[in-house]
Amino acid sequence: MKVTPIETGNLKLDGGAMFGVVPKVMWSKVYPADENNLANWAMRCLLIEDGDRKILIDNGIGDKQDERFLKHYYLNGKATLKSSLEKAGVKPEEITDMVITHMHFDHCGGSIKYNADKTGFELTFPNATYWTSQKQYDWATHPNRREKASFLKENILPIEESGHLKLIEEEGEYIPNIVFKLYSGHTDGQLIPHIKVNGKTVVYMADLMPSAAHIPMPWIMAYDTRPLLTLKDRERFYTEALENNYILFFEHDLYHEAAILKDTAKGVRVKEAGKLEQFL
Repeated sequence: MKVTPIETGNLKLDGGAMFGVVPKVMWSKVYPADENNLANWAMRCLLIEDGDRKILIDNGIGDKQDERFLKHYYLNGKATLKSSLEKAGVKPEEITDMVITHMHFDHCGGSIKYNADKTGFELTFPNATYWTSQKQYDWATHPNRREKASFLKENILPIEESGHLKLIEEEGEYIPNIVFKLYSGHTDGQLIPHIKVNGKTVVYMADLMPSAAHIPMPWIMAYDTRPLLTLKDRERFYTEALENNYILFFEHDLYHEAAILKDTAKGVRVKEAGKLEQFL
């Protein structure tokens, strides 16, 4: 099995929103922000090549949104989904499985692209099965007022219309060597892949834990719809992660791809952080 980080560019978000009730005097020491309180975040996906299967987890913001929408997020960085896949030697039509952790625009916008004459939409990965959870799909297609702006119908409905959408209702190993587990709190039914690599487990953290800076238990995003549920699910995750020495792979951390954890008198903290390859 081969695993490759796929960078799709960066976006800027308000630091206070990303760290919730944690005061800026604390979070700014570990994750910097600019003079406008904007912190820069990666949109990092993961490519898994295992035998005949090529699996991609999340796919960034995409390129079909208009300038009015995108200007709110200050996109930056040279990498794109297309260029990173090319660098990895994989064509979009070779992707067999497209795993969507949840349907917020910065995680699934690359699922769909304009057709050649921009009269409609088509799958970016035409031969892939698109995986997400039933609970998340129901949540995304009947959104609450708080999350509604993050669920864009052009990112979601064309997948179902294509017939390529596969919804899971329970946790399990739906793809060989990849276990899908479900966590809520940030959004309902977030699908967190646990990938078995060389006898180790790499966990794609998505927005259960967007960066290494979010590892202290109360450091939860203001974007989370039910933060107390996030706390409960994180506690469940930490118990497993410490017991099994999970490698955490971060989607949004601009500075660290991955980390392993340790238990301390002050709670769970980073034991070591760096590039994913150094832990494998």
